[in-house]
Amino acid sequence: MSHTYTVPEEADGERLDRVLTALLPDRSRAQIQRLIEGGHVTVVRKAAKSNLAMRAGEAIEVDAPPPVATTVEPEALPIDVLFEDSDIIVINKAAGMVVHPGAGHGSGTLVNALLHHVDDLSGIGGELRPGIVHRLDRGTSGVIVVAKHDAAHQELSRQFQDREVEKEYIALVWGGVAPGRRIDAAIGRDPSNRQKMSARARFAREAVTRITRAYTWKGLSLIHVAIHTGRTHQIRVHLSAIGHPVIGDALYGGVHRRVPGDIRAVQRLDRPFLHSWRLVIAHPIDGRRLEFKAPLPAELLTVLLDLGYEGPMGEEAQEA
Repeated sequence: MSHTYTVPEEADGERLDRVLTALLPDRSRAQIQRLIEGGHVTVVRKAAKSNLAMRAGEAIEVDAPPPVATTVEPEALPIDVLFEDSDIIVINKAAGMVVHPGAGHGSGTLVNALLHHVDDLSGIGGELRPGIVHRLDRGTSGVIVVAKHDAAHQELSRQFQDREVEKEYIALVWGGVAPGRRIDAAIGRDPSNRQKMSARARFAREAVTRITRAYTWKGLSLIHVAIHTGRTHQIRVHLSAIGHPVIGDALYGGVHRRVPGDIRAVQRLDRPFLHSWRLVIAHPIDGRRLEFKAPLPAELLTVLLDLGYEGPMGEEAQEA
């Protein structure tokens, strides 16, 4: 299937593979480079090469190849299924599980589990594998929807791209945060650390995060966060950028070695306190509105209880 993309102004002068990696967040840079090398990417000006410097406004045509058999092995891993029909499957992903195989994670992923659980899976990126249309970081738990065939994958991808999906997270952060705050800061790859994203990157894409509810006590805030875009590490980067990093997030300043005794429970966290709590989509085939909620996992609820949390959002999360 062929798609045409336009190089944004902020990407002027960037390499072709980097531009496409930013424009196609569901594909890795290695996958993009394979598409280019395989002749599936066309730039009108000249032959497409990964290191070709792009110009703002240029058109890039991507003709992805048909799916081929995967080498990823099915694994009988436990997954918490919130909903399933012939078109989609919705999972409450556990923290620590990587969504799909990559460098250093050839097994034990959600893809491995889905290959065991689901027979008919969507092909994307030239590989036959579950139709991942959005991702959760390894340390983030909660709701994730997966397409079970190509038609569902294409429609869900469109909904995410057109920002028709409602996504709400729960996070525990340092400091007092006021509800209603909107964070509108573009995000790109950190030039000094490829493992990180940054709100100060040269090639950055629009990202919008909104804090919808907040409860502050003991110098901490439990917040509900709605995201209008789905950039890599978006919530973690934005909250860190405004001085309220997610507690337990070592990559973005959320781990403090010394804390007062009454909040020492936060030091038990071996992951960011970030949970995908609510997801609303239109069913990709019949269009009906579907809302999914995943309760906070036990390891996060236990920390809240030990911190003496008594706010209303804790009750709502448990009832979700």
